[in-house]
Amino acid sequence: MFETFHTWFFSTLVQPILYQFGFMAYADQVFDSTAWFLYGLIQIGLLVALVRPLESLMPAEQWTDRRGTGVDFFYTCINRLGLLPLIFFFTLRPFTDAFEGWLRMQGFVPPSLEDLFPAIVTLPLASFLIYLAILDFADYVRHRFEHRFHWWWELHAVHHSQRKMSLWTDDRNHLIAAALSWLWFTLVALLIGVQPGQFVGLLVLGRLVESVSHANIKLHFGWLGDRLLVSPAYHRMHHAVGIGHEGKYYGCNFASLFPVWDIVFRTANFNFKFEETGIRDQVESSRDYGESFWAQQWLALKRIVAR
Repeated sequence: MFETFHTWFFSTLVQPILYQFGFMAYADQVFDSTAWFLYGLIQIGLLVALVRPLESLMPAEQWTDRRGTGVDFFYTCINRLGLLPLIFFFTLRPFTDAFEGWLRMQGFVPPSLEDLFPAIVTLPLASFLIYLAILDFADYVRHRFEHRFHWWWELHAVHHSQRKMSLWTDDRNHLIAAALSWLWFTLVALLIGVQPGQFVGLLVLGRLVESVSHANIKLHFGWLGDRLLVSPAYHRMHHAVGIGHEGKYYGCNFASLFPVWDIVFRTANFNFKFEETGIRDQVESSRDYGESFWAQQWLALKRIVAR
């Protein structure tokens, strides 16, 4: 159904514009970009219809207004509607192509799960979930690095500096951090042989779950559920002031989708308290992390230089 609508949308509304202005040479790239755009519209629509009402009905934190969350919605739009993915695709493609070429020169052809385990050819959902778990573990490792290395933390602090964490906060990231995350995800996907059609689905599903886990909702999934899938209560501990990014492991609850990685590496914290979110020096010394998009981007670079 999606492919049918996507094809109609492109051929009816987009392709005539490309033809009119002489850009048909880029038709393939634009076709892929319109898929990102439509997937983004679906995601944002689902979040507004299903998750946003829950923030009003059962908030983890009561606010007098939502001032300060608008910039996060801007981050969400440029990410989910395809602007940043399109930019990353063109700017980082030389690196991913070079990496893939180097692998082939070494005689390494990325295997697919279907090649390794022919039995799951008839079980596409099983292979999808296995790929999802592998990519989630890779994301757990990247997230640990973001907290461990000081320069990377200063970029990641843009994400953690939101004092009013909401369903839009997931995409609130420094542009350099977002580019590194995209590159990391793409290279791992290449290594394990993720097919292009699955790549989009894996990314979309993962981001939907992460949007829910960032939502201002007083919700957990029960003793077992919280150990199977990251809940809003579980991830809120990761953003809690003085808890989520301090201590022996530079934080806790790093997993994006599956808490099992935190459990295995002893970074899980199930003592849910629904604490306020942000960074300690925001509270204790009123450090400015910026309110506008460009201020947040610029101040992160200044913090790196200062270190």
